[in-house]
Amino acid sequence: QVQLVESGGGLVQAGGSLRLSCVVSGVIFNINAMGWYRQAPGKQRELVAGFTSGGSASYADSVKDRFTLSSDYAANALYLQMNNLKPEDTGVYYCHAEVATTGWTFHYDYWGQGTQVTVSS
Repeated sequence: QVQLVESGGGLVQAGGSLRLSCVVSGVIFNINAMGWYRQAPGKQRELVAGFTSGGSASYADSVKDRFTLSSDYAANALYLQMNNLKPEDTGVYYCHAEVATTGWTFHYDYWGQGTQVTVSS
């Protein structure tokens, strides 16, 4: 019913850049919040950057001043510009959205399939 499709991952050398994109499609009444999470091998999934329902952006300390979150809510799209990438940024990046499909009351969590980001040293 609701799908999140990510793109833009890949292999890059340390210091390089990548831009991730996520598009939400399907039956959408409202998107409350959107964000990017990542999961490194052997570690738990962590929030990298996200927009709250109030529209403010928050970033993990490890990516501040390197990553920039942006959105095109008319297109139900979320972007993550990643600059000065480091090997520790390696992981699978997942797009997340809180989506209501039938009204304002109930929002549910939806996840994309993930896109691999690998940063070589």
